[in-house]
Amino acid sequence: MDRIVKISASLSIVLLILGVAAGVEAQSSSMTFFISSAGSGKGADLGGIDGADKICQALAQAAGAGGRTWRAYLSTQPAGGAAAVNARDRIGKGPWQNAKGETVAQNVDDLHSANNKLTKQTALNEKGEVVNGRGDTPNRHDILTGSQPDGRAFPAGDDRTCANWTKSAQGAAMVGHHDRQGLRDDDASKSWNSSHSSRGPDGVCRRVGSRG
Repeated sequence: MDRIVKISASLSIVLLILGVAAGVEAQSSSMTFFISSAGSGKGADLGGIDGADKICQALAQAAGAGGRTWRAYLSTQPAGGAAAVNARDRIGKGPWQNAKGETVAQNVDDLHSANNKLTKQTALNEKGEVVNGRGDTPNRHDILTGSQPDGRAFPAGDDRTCANWTKSAQGAAMVGHHDRQGLRDDDASKSWNSSHSSRGPDGVCRRVGSRG
């Protein structure tokens, strides 16, 4: 599997990855966020949230931006006595720029507002490439987040994080649309971080089904 989550042979889900602070090494670009171009090969089993961060760091390193700390935009739910983790609390203060130096958000509140500049044209991967969206073949506009629209975690109960990113079989995860498009002209379809819960056959944490 060559993406964060594989959905049949044609669809896949990716991660939004953000740099939280400048490192001591010179950076090859001003990039401080990207969409992942590869994954764990185990569906939504990313090795937990720490494993997801390691994937982020490795992708950034390969792109010449390993001197910055990188975090996956993921939330976790309360479980086993551990408190929830909010995606918005682990990504730094911003601003965030893509591989071409285009700013998509100035700060955390801006990122979670209607004013952010995340679109199919700006939500590039670490190589500076446009990621397929709705209308493309294959469609790869779903982003794993496990988050509510404000970037906070869901309460315990219904699984929205594939067991906090440790399951590749039955389960579910909240996803957003990086291209801000969906089946309907509503807020959920246009949400980059909280559009719908995944579903599909054969264990949705392995083959996370898109509803468009």
